[in-house]
Amino acid sequence: MNKPLMAKATAVWLVDNTTLSFQQIADFCGMHELEVQGIADGDVATGVKGFDPVGNNQLDTVEIDRGQADPVYRMKLKFYAAAVGEEKRRGPRYTPLSKRQDRPAAILWLVKFHPELSDGQVGKLVGTTKPTILAIRERTHWNISQITPIDPVALGLCKQTELDAAVQAAARKKAGDTVVMSDDDRRKLVSTQQSLSMPDAPRTPSGLERFAHDEDEKSKPGDFSNADSFFNLPEGNDDEDDDDHKR
Repeated sequence: MNKPLMAKATAVWLVDNTTLSFQQIADFCGMHELEVQGIADGDVATGVKGFDPVGNNQLDTVEIDRGQADPVYRMKLKFYAAAVGEEKRRGPRYTPLSKRQDRPAAILWLVKFHPELSDGQVGKLVGTTKPTILAIRERTHWNISQITPIDPVALGLCKQTELDAAVQAAARKKAGDTVVMSDDDRRKLVSTQQSLSMPDAPRTPSGLERFAHDEDEKSKPGDFSNADSFFNLPEGNDDEDDDDHKR
């Protein structure tokens, strides 16, 4: 849902001029209910002049009447060209006063369980500054011993979709920074079928293979360096020696 132009000033006007509930005003202006209550109590938006959404063609009086008659009714914003892109304003995320003391706990949770997130990503998620994040990372924060890590989604500082998107972006960046593997490393990571189809890489024979080859050469017939082949003489030599002796 789009927010009206000058949302906080519009909330001030609705608090002062209508009997709408805090939740209805918060939903219409894109704020937290406690922040609207702070406006009514005078703790928030002190000195801010109310901005009339009816006179500025952002809201019909019929919508206000329906909202005042039915506390569950959610008012609808009229299309206003000047309000397009208002919520995309640059700058840190606004954190309500009631939740600002919870930011150190959220930062410690993100640093502990998602170290892949950069300081800029953490700052956008919880609306804080880099010096605060650095102090918690290095455990030099003045109250570090009393801080307990708490999920920022549970604290209402960010949405689960925003946290998931930041983690996925950090994972993609980390995967893109990996070193390109060599051919030998790729050979180790291929499947079994691909590995069997690859040609054998040339390699130097091991010591056992050389020893087995030498033993095979020594055991060939006619090689007198082997004791068994030396005594295994061809048949018929003994008869010829006897004839020579008789002569």
